[in-house]
Amino acid sequence: MKIQESAENYLETILIINERKGEVRSIDIVNELEFSKPSVSVAMKNLRENGYISVDKDGYITLTDMGLEIAEKMYERHRLISHCLTLMGVDPKVAVEDACRIEHVISAESFEAIKKYAVKLEKQ
Repeated sequence: MKIQESAENYLETILIINERKGEVRSIDIVNELEFSKPSVSVAMKNLRENGYISVDKDGYITLTDMGLEIAEKMYERHRLISHCLTLMGVDPKVAVEDACRIEHVISAESFEAIKKYAVKLEKQ
């Protein structure tokens, strides 16, 4: 299941907004990402057509099971990588920005190794 980085970012953003507000509309994504309305509209159309989201008649966006799986994976990676970088002394703002890029390219094997290492560190 390989999708573009931009689609992963949109799905992760939908998850984050939903956790914060309980509902998501395109305008929320526009405001969160500071993208243009047309750009977000095209992205939502593509995500809907590919089965990652559904949009009801009132414009509320919901992640499908497939979309939720990707969003949760990206968000977990983002949180853990930014947390680890911060623990290593990286400025929190830089850590978040770097994690945003790393989360899309890191292999499952490397991420699992980092995750195990972080759990071990937390227990110490």
